[in-house]
Amino acid sequence: MNHPSPHTAHHVHEHEHEHDAGDHSEILDLDSEVLAEHIASITAWLPVGAGPRHIVDLGCGTGAGTLALLDRFPGAELTAVDSSAAHLHRLQEKVGEKARRKAAGAAGRPRIVQADLDAKVWPDLGTPELVWASASMHHMSDPDRTLRQVHDLLAPGGLFAVVELAGLPRFLPADAPEEAPGLEERCHAALDRRHAEQLPHRGADWGTKLTEAGFTVEGERTITVDIGPPHTEAVGRYALSGLRRMRGNAASALTAEDLTALDQLLDTDGPHSILRRGDLSVRTERTVWAARRT
Repeated sequence: MNHPSPHTAHHVHEHEHEHDAGDHSEILDLDSEVLAEHIASITAWLPVGAGPRHIVDLGCGTGAGTLALLDRFPGAELTAVDSSAAHLHRLQEKVGEKARRKAAGAAGRPRIVQADLDAKVWPDLGTPELVWASASMHHMSDPDRTLRQVHDLLAPGGLFAVVELAGLPRFLPADAPEEAPGLEERCHAALDRRHAEQLPHRGADWGTKLTEAGFTVEGERTITVDIGPPHTEAVGRYALSGLRRMRGNAASALTAEDLTALDQLLDTDGPHSILRRGDLSVRTERTVWAARRT
């Protein structure tokens, strides 16, 4: 889909500032692993013709989009931008791992730039033909200004791909857990109320905003994610990490009974551990807008 960087990518999870970078890096990495096929389908859909020579990934996080873009456009120069040093360090580690596995050349190594994307002046990012922003635009303090900055950054005829999430993934059936049916939806409702206060641009009409910033929107596509069951080991870890984050952010809005049931799911050694459930799935949606600087 970073946080505590407010400008990360990927990935399917929202990014809460109060979590440390290590915790957030873990869930971003899981997001990348579990949803790799869906991220690849988005990059394959982009109307880029022969392919861009230079790409900028705005709010790259730990690199889910970065690595997918390098796979899709192996000959392109790529600049990965994020405000979190920890996330950028993890991205460098992943790029190194990928290079060792595939003996990738210099074209497979992105340029890393640490920058605050809310700043009025950005560092020199070149003149890319493609700018990618996944799960980062709604974190901007002034997204309309950011859209204009991207418009001016792009090469004439260049493409801006904005990927946004419909919300955090769901993992449990509606009637689960047995001790507190509907627990996950109550957690999501509490988080939605919090996000409405802290992330006012979440769920914005990005197509209209892109048009107002001078872009021509050439396409919009929604990707529906519905994985499992049966689930992989990675999905189990993804669900565990996601529910842990919800526990940290929604606890004050839950009843004592719900907190007890949630803690039982998070107890990896207990009989009710989410890792022991055979009915886990990953359900969410992502929407991508492809907008041209004309």
